[in-house]
Amino acid sequence: MSTSGHIARRLVQLYVGLTLYGVSSALLVTSGLGLEPWGVLHQGLARRTGLSIGEVAIVVGAAVLLLWIPLRLRPGLGTVSNVFLIGLSLDGTLALLPPAHSLLARVPLMLAGVLLNGAATGLYIAARFGPGPRDGLMTGLHQRTGRSIRLMRTIIEVAVVATGFVLGGTIGVGTVLYALSIGPLAQFFLRVFALPSASSSSTIVAERTPRGAILRR
Repeated sequence: MSTSGHIARRLVQLYVGLTLYGVSSALLVTSGLGLEPWGVLHQGLARRTGLSIGEVAIVVGAAVLLLWIPLRLRPGLGTVSNVFLIGLSLDGTLALLPPAHSLLARVPLMLAGVLLNGAATGLYIAARFGPGPRDGLMTGLHQRTGRSIRLMRTIIEVAVVATGFVLGGTIGVGTVLYALSIGPLAQFFLRVFALPSASSSSTIVAERTPRGAILRR
């Protein structure tokens, strides 16, 4: 594959992945059965501020990105795109989805949301344009404190979920299912969407942190 073709494919993966991430979040919101950790916070803030959940996602993403400054991290194209595109896609999808009232409709929406989130994560991380602002915060704290990425992620996400729940965000079976399945799903889809190197035929299996933890949004 030529260098220009390789970059073009990476860009397509990046923006398709980020768009689908927003779609997956909208499916979880519509299901009403529980959101991913940051989604709980976004929904809680949206209910308190009157902003849409997508607008809150953009504001929170930008605020988290500011925390990169003292951590001396540099954002990439994927980082900046993440801040805006996921929120826009989330709001756009919610505007199109009809309400789901019965469990017969809500459960498939929840399952589809979790599965699609894993695929979206694999797509945009495999594009290798930089981590999302929230993942950068996690790895930046790991580098500064010397604590494990698993510990940093746990502390951040527990704090985010607790705060979101207090503000009115939805926690449910979808939240638990997401927590248990997103790691294996993301790892699987990272392999599926891994891109060949522009200069060789070798395949990049996954982008990992120094301790081997998968970067997510």
